[in-house]
Amino acid sequence: MKKLNYRRDTPSGPGGRRRLLGRAGWRTPVALGGAALALSACNVTDFGMHTGATSQGSDIFHLYQTFIYMAMGVAIVTFGALLYVLLRYGRRKGDGVPRQRHSNVKIEIVYTVIPAIIVAVIFFMTVGTENKVDAVSHNPSLNLTVTGFQWGWRFTYPDGVSVVSQGTNYPQMVLPEGETTKVKLVSQDVVHGFYVPAFNFSRYALPGVTNYFDLTPNKLGTFIGRCSQLCGLYHAEMLFSVRVVTPAQFNAWLSSQGKGATA
Repeated sequence: MKKLNYRRDTPSGPGGRRRLLGRAGWRTPVALGGAALALSACNVTDFGMHTGATSQGSDIFHLYQTFIYMAMGVAIVTFGALLYVLLRYGRRKGDGVPRQRHSNVKIEIVYTVIPAIIVAVIFFMTVGTENKVDAVSHNPSLNLTVTGFQWGWRFTYPDGVSVVSQGTNYPQMVLPEGETTKVKLVSQDVVHGFYVPAFNFSRYALPGVTNYFDLTPNKLGTFIGRCSQLCGLYHAEMLFSVRVVTPAQFNAWLSSQGKGATA
């Protein structure tokens, strides 16, 4: 029986591993980096997230964008150091084992303190943005009550103007651009989730609990909304839309509905 030469067919030992590392080991991080860049190339600036059609949503987006840039910086440093080691020491002659050290207190302090600072910065930025987004105006331009029920939505404006789901006719919330709307969110039965992806905003409608929040649209257009909490058999039918118009168009629309009207 022919004896296989494993040393030639399958590189083994420190020398074989070094040859594999020197020839192909550097290709993995480069390939991963190229793939990540290719995946993000289609949307480089917003990183796949809505930029926010309200001032509150824009604040959330800018926080998210800052976190991405910070993560990219950490990744560049980390993978850059890794790539340097692969290229610098991957083809060394001899046994390739570097001089061993028990510890390096200065380096250990640096790589402990820097992550702690990064986490602290992220924490304080998050708290500041959340406080800003959750702040409720005492003098809003518009007061609006949003009621979730199985399985639809009711939007109640001043003077009793109401927009409500009717079967598969999904309701539309109309808001003025550049003006603050104070929303009172309630539930008529079970837990619902008021969610508008383009606003980067979601809030639970809880039975027996009244939630308040502000929306200040900064973009004209129509945006899709939905219930984000599984609330029963026809949960998928709890859709609605938000149409942002100019203040003049909004006043004309509200006047056209009349007092106590159901749109």
